[in-house]
Amino acid sequence: MVSKSNAKFIKSLQLKKYRKQEQCFLVEGAKSVLEVVQSDFIVQQVIATESFTSQHEATLKNIETLLTTEKQLTALGTLKNNDTALAVVRMKDDIPLTLQSDDWYIALDDVNDPGNLGTILRIADWYDIPRVICSEQTADAYNPKVIAASKGSFCRTQVWYASLDEVLRETEMKIYGAVMEGESVHTTTFDKGGILVMGNEANGISDTILQRVTDRITIPRYGQAESLNVAMATAIICDNIKRGR
Repeated sequence: MVSKSNAKFIKSLQLKKYRKQEQCFLVEGAKSVLEVVQSDFIVQQVIATESFTSQHEATLKNIETLLTTEKQLTALGTLKNNDTALAVVRMKDDIPLTLQSDDWYIALDDVNDPGNLGTILRIADWYDIPRVICSEQTADAYNPKVIAASKGSFCRTQVWYASLDEVLRETEMKIYGAVMEGESVHTTTFDKGGILVMGNEANGISDTILQRVTDRITIPRYGQAESLNVAMATAIICDNIKRGR
């Protein structure tokens, strides 16, 4: 069973302050836990129910695994109900961001909602754009809500936090900014590689970052909706990028 001190440690990882201090984060639910165990992340510990452990004994054989009840497992994490497993995972070491001119990147300018960030990681994974650059004010990629929303795609999508203005200022790649008024994504000719900038949920791309954009693009509106959710818009644009190529 899980000791009181270990339970306190696990619960503390729900807060960014302690995730940063301990360099660990939480992964919850069967699918995500199984994906992270089989990824290149270092899994420090798995807390699981007896049924989950017996079902996946071979996968968990080299990982410290503690048995617990469904009630305690749910209490330790952030999910309303968890009857399978939870993992404590080490954060990866920071590596320098090097842009390759023939690759695509998604850059997020202060995307605040963890659910949106997690969904964007999933979208990036789906469209094989596995590199996401986040402004320093974008939601924490290790937030449990981000991890949950990514549905395991956090294992395959690299995330960097940096001064977005500096990154964009120093590149010669085309920078495509999603705005309300711009060239239609249906007619835009996308380069082999580039950077797609998506803005804040309420305010869009900031003026500072907009100055770095080389190509302003938009998703044509045919109805009366005021705007699209940033994750939904990201998916539509990524689809057009891939179709264009």
